[in-house]
Amino acid sequence: MSAGTYVLGDVAVNRMGYGAMQLAGPGVWGPPKDRAAAEAVLREAVASGVDHIDTSDFYGPHTVNALLREVLHPYEGLTVVTKVGGRRGEDKSWIPAQSVPELQSAVEDNLRNLKVDALDVVNLRLWGANGHVVNEESIAERFAALAKLREQGKIKHLGLSHASRVQVEEALTIAPVVCVQNLYNVAHREDDALIDFLAEKGIAYVPYFPLGGFTPLQSSLLNDVAAELKVTPMQVALAWLLHRSPNVLLIPGTSSVGHLRENLAAADLVLSADVVARLDGIGKAA
Repeated sequence: MSAGTYVLGDVAVNRMGYGAMQLAGPGVWGPPKDRAAAEAVLREAVASGVDHIDTSDFYGPHTVNALLREVLHPYEGLTVVTKVGGRRGEDKSWIPAQSVPELQSAVEDNLRNLKVDALDVVNLRLWGANGHVVNEESIAERFAALAKLREQGKIKHLGLSHASRVQVEEALTIAPVVCVQNLYNVAHREDDALIDFLAEKGIAYVPYFPLGGFTPLQSSLLNDVAAELKVTPMQVALAWLLHRSPNVLLIPGTSSVGHLRENLAAADLVLSADVVARLDGIGKAA
C-alpha cells in the first residue's frame, strides 16, 4: 500500500486499516453469517499489510473480539483499537453505557475477550442525540476514569469517538489523545476544521462510515470520476479521504475478501488536483 503511514499512539501504522464491525452477524448481532469467510477476510487483511484494526466488544456483542482473538492473537505487528461507552440491548438496540463503572467494566470485557494485558488504544465513544450527533457536554469524569486505567497499565493510549473540538481540548487537559473517530466522508464534511486542528496536534483522525455507512454514498459526480479512472466509486471516496490530510487513517469494513481487496487498492489510487477539487464540490453541495 502506497498511502504511507501515520503515528497512532507510539506506532506508525499504514493509513489504510480495517474495521471489524461487519464481521458480526446481521445488525452487528451474533456470530458471523459465514465464519470461514470472516476468518479469510482477517487473514487477507493482515497478509496485505493492514496493521490497524478497529473493533469493539459491543460488536456482536463480544463475538467480533472473540473472532479477532481466535484468528489473530497474539496480534504481532498489529495495533488493535477498541471503543467503550455503549452496550447492546436484548432487542439488538444500541444503548449508552457512560457511567464510570460501565466504562471500567467495558475495558475489562475487552481485555478478557481480546486476551491481552493492555489494550493498544481505547476510544471513549460519546453519545449525542440519536447516537450520531456530536455535542459539547463535559467528558472530564468519563475520560479521567479511562486515564486512571491507563495509569494502571490496562490501556496504552486513549482516543475519542463522536467528539467535538471542545471535548478534544478538554480531554487533552487530562491525558494525551492519540486519535478521534467521527462520522466523515466526501459528502459529510462537518469535521473539516477539526481534522486540520488535530493535524496540527499530531493526532490521527479516523473517519467512520467513510463510504456512507448504512446509507451508501450516492453521487453522479463520484460515479463520473470513477468511470474516468476505471475504478469503483467507493475506491474514489476512500482515495479522496487519504488525500484529505496526512493524519487521516481509514478503517473501511467488509465481510468479503473481494471488497476488502477493492478497498485496499484505493490506497494506491492517485487523484489529480483537478479531480480532488471536483470531488470537494460534493461536500459543498451536500
